[in-house]
Amino acid sequence: MARIYLIEGPVGAGKSTFAASLATRIDRGVHIALDEWFTKLFSPDRPSTDLMPWYIERKARLLDHIWKHVQSLLAGGVVPILELGLVQRHSREDIYKRARNVEVDLTVYLLQASREVRRARVLRRNVERGPTFSMLVPTPFFELASDVWEEPDEVEMAENRIEIVSTEGLAHPGIPADRGG
Repeated sequence: MARIYLIEGPVGAGKSTFAASLATRIDRGVHIALDEWFTKLFSPDRPSTDLMPWYIERKARLLDHIWKHVQSLLAGGVVPILELGLVQRHSREDIYKRARNVEVDLTVYLLQASREVRRARVLRRNVERGPTFSMLVPTPFFELASDVWEEPDEVEMAENRIEIVSTEGLAHPGIPADRGG
């Protein structure tokens, strides 16, 4: 059965590093990061005011486009590793449903770290602009994104294959060597 990996967690939890590391360990794994696509496609048009409605509408369109791309990758035997920034349950439920509808095995890694650790990572990433940097995350945006993050509850955890991964003590939260599929 075809497989998709979904990497989720609050901003700064280590999703990009984890997903990139997983892609190197999965045969024919390809990391698809929504933020990277979003930045390249839409940043030149970013408004100075009313950012959230602008962002939400474009993210919805981009998720639809990424899903079409995922289906093409699956048809070619590629294993998509999705980092989509689905901060609310209803957004994750949409991906769960899409995967069920095309009869794809979906494995979800939920990355967790304290707000303090995540804030420090984001501040460092903003300055260093290393391999996981796709956009500047100002402190107010970090706080807003952290406030709206909806942790999966017991029902969501029970209905989906979700593995919790703590990245709390990791400077660069890649996937441990004993994981990967």
